[in-house]
Amino acid sequence: MWRVKSSDEARLLMTHDNGWRATMSGACATLVGIGLARFAYTPLLPAIIGAHWFAPSAAAYLGAANLAGYLAGALLGRPMAARLPLAMLLRGMMLVATIAFFACAVPLSLSWFFVWRLLSGISGGALMVLAAPTVLPHVPHRRRGIASGVIFAGVGLGIAASGTLVPLLLHQGLAKTWCGLGALSLILTIVAWGGWPSGHPAPVIDPGLHTRARQPTVRLRALYAEYGLNAVGLVPHMLFLVDYVARGLGQGLDSGAQYWVLFGLGAVVGPVLSGHLADRTGFGPALRLAFCIQAVCVLLPSLGTGTPGLIVSSLVMGAFTPGIVPLVLGRVHELLPHDIAEQKAAWSAATTAFALFQAAAAYGLTFAFTRSGGNYHLLFVIGAFAFATSLGIDLVVGVSISRRRMA
Repeated sequence: MWRVKSSDEARLLMTHDNGWRATMSGACATLVGIGLARFAYTPLLPAIIGAHWFAPSAAAYLGAANLAGYLAGALLGRPMAARLPLAMLLRGMMLVATIAFFACAVPLSLSWFFVWRLLSGISGGALMVLAAPTVLPHVPHRRRGIASGVIFAGVGLGIAASGTLVPLLLHQGLAKTWCGLGALSLILTIVAWGGWPSGHPAPVIDPGLHTRARQPTVRLRALYAEYGLNAVGLVPHMLFLVDYVARGLGQGLDSGAQYWVLFGLGAVVGPVLSGHLADRTGFGPALRLAFCIQAVCVLLPSLGTGTPGLIVSSLVMGAFTPGIVPLVLGRVHELLPHDIAEQKAAWSAATTAFALFQAAAAYGLTFAFTRSGGNYHLLFVIGAFAFATSLGIDLVVGVSISRRRMA
């Protein structure tokens, strides 16, 4: 006999289906706005210089334009969301990133290229701030870890594509490579178009979470600092891994590129694995474990572990480059379980802290590397110290709040 489903059952099924459609839209957004718009530029840089589109210094300057735009997008995301419907804004940001690819296929001038790289960065920052917080309230609480992992796996796919897809496209020419990236971005934008949630999600109450006076504020401030320091710890591998293998170890560029591919493979699976871990342990314990693992693995190249250590270090640090994101976002939701507006504000602040610390670390570590006469080991030690400090802050704040409760 057929049984008519109750309205609650029907609503639950609809929420589940819409939640996963929205999750896929979020994954497409991070793939376009961060994975492609930022990381595809790295393998394009030698080709841009080799084709004499721009001088080496100008090409590097254009790479920095995307990072500056990312910071601007992280800051402007919430103000824009307050004035425009979220679905419309998210679609618009993906379109801006797509148009930027096609615009960069025509190097009319340095200023033209700079504007479009800046706009692609703004779109990426806005998508990072807005996409996941828009989607996750529509996902059942017990599945939010894996859902956030799927969303941010787009970043990892972009890193992997930077070492595989772009070199293949470059055989067709530089302009066609930009157009190929634009076509892929357009397809992903179309796939995501109808999946963005509309309306308000059904409230989800987790009986294990309760708001307490002052605690979320203290913990959130600590979380911003931890996330920023985590960004510092990631920079040695993001910027210097290939150079360390190629020049520091004297193994050449081909060998360095192989480790970058390993880094990208780790980045593809990292967010999903970290999200799955958080669903089982909670986001707080998973985040502390992540700090510990990163502190050890960022040091492996400096510990004389040889090729096995480099392989593990490349895979693990690649995994956590996007994999730390769902953990921090989930922790924000744990600390502010009942207020979606506050969740979005806190995530925007966390993303801004990450962008600021990452930019500062990129310049700071480059300065330290130059002043130390090319000491790669110093960079890895600084990275480990940053992760250890993140863990220390989290533990100290946790113990302090526990003692206050007992008092």
